[in-house]
Amino acid sequence: MSAGHYRKTSDLPNALAVFPLPGALLLPRWQLPLNIFEPRYLNMVDDAMSGSRLIGMVQAMGGPKARPGLADVGCAGRITTYSETDDGRYLITLTGIARFAIHRELDVSTPYRQVKPDWIPYESDLFAANDTALPSRDNLVGALRAYVEINKMEADWSAVEDAPLETLVNALCSGCPFSTIEKQALIEAPTLKDRAETLITLLRMDVPGNDGGTMQ
Repeated sequence: MSAGHYRKTSDLPNALAVFPLPGALLLPRWQLPLNIFEPRYLNMVDDAMSGSRLIGMVQAMGGPKARPGLADVGCAGRITTYSETDDGRYLITLTGIARFAIHRELDVSTPYRQVKPDWIPYESDLFAANDTALPSRDNLVGALRAYVEINKMEADWSAVEDAPLETLVNALCSGCPFSTIEKQALIEAPTLKDRAETLITLLRMDVPGNDGGTMQ
């Protein structure tokens, strides 16, 4: 089943392997490259490749490194590229399919953790946002310009102006140096428009004279 062929939540699994990783943001229709080297996660990729090819990316929220706390919401991605290195690592790319709420963590014998996902709150992720749900490009680009200037960063403005809005929002959510809690807020924003508004708020928080609050 290809990344675009999940049409309803019943197409998605009732148990999902999860990879807790702070700061690594996967969103629907966004791609996340990963370098896998820990034995338990090599095992996870092996099992995913022989099954659904789905892995749930979840933000690690403190606790011991071996078993960190899990954020309440993650995003499932399908392994869409896969290669092995000479030193035994896997280089994979996940393409985001849909977010999920963690209903509960499962008691499993695998070295990696698994959860029972609740797909229903995010079933709209299976479909592209319609035109009425798109955010304002002008608001987003304006906030980004101020953020880039104050942080002495560079941006490819032609790409910013030309990119599809969902791609632009997801690229900024993933690429900007937000904290784990801030990135979790972006993951949990219900719609693309909500995600864009949360993103604009975060961008504006770094700009003197802005409190990161009200949207125009």
